[in-house]
Amino acid sequence: MPNDRPMKLISVNVSKPREVATREGTVRTGIFKEPVAGRVQVRRLNLDGDGQADLRVHGGEDKAIYAYPVEHYGYWEGKLKRREFPFGQFGENLTVEGMTEDEVQVGDVYRVGTALLQVSQPRSPCFKLALRMGVRDFPRTFLASGRVGFYLRVLEEGEVGAGDSLLLVRRDGVEMSVREISHLLYFDPANVQGMRKAMRLAALSPGWKEEFAQRLVAAGIDPA
Repeated sequence: MPNDRPMKLISVNVSKPREVATREGTVRTGIFKEPVAGRVQVRRLNLDGDGQADLRVHGGEDKAIYAYPVEHYGYWEGKLKRREFPFGQFGENLTVEGMTEDEVQVGDVYRVGTALLQVSQPRSPCFKLALRMGVRDFPRTFLASGRVGFYLRVLEEGEVGAGDSLLLVRRDGVEMSVREISHLLYFDPANVQGMRKAMRLAALSPGWKEEFAQRLVAAGIDPA
């Protein structure tokens, strides 16, 4: 069912990649996002003022923008016993409201401001999230929680700003939520029916489709 709750853009967050010292050496990362005021131009590959450090695993058309639900902030503050986090804490470009992983589906297309965005995949957390949070095993905890957020591809460039409403324009008829897809990949590897269903999602990013296809082939099943 489409989400009937109001959906809103709470904060727009950007950063350019920078060098960060770690125990293992210097790491270049763009995960330290900070809120920006006013309208921000959405480009095909990112937002103005933003950048990704390692384009082998971040960025590209299928991961141009990362969104994270504001509803999860309170959960993590309690879980980690910390005071309020600033928006952009999880490396997200868009902090959104009313768009949790159970409500948002892969393939959903949203109008926000003058831009048109499509959900392409859940987030796969890496060690840079641990660096941002200051908790070494945080990516594992993050993934297990199901509170992973989601990536968006840009169908139409435009401008967005905090306070903008998000309008669901259309969704894929296959109907698989962000949470369902993430759980399928990481915690339900033997679910053949689920993988075959995921393969029918036209909007699912090629990397995730390839992973499901390889598992189906290994099980002796034609992924087509």
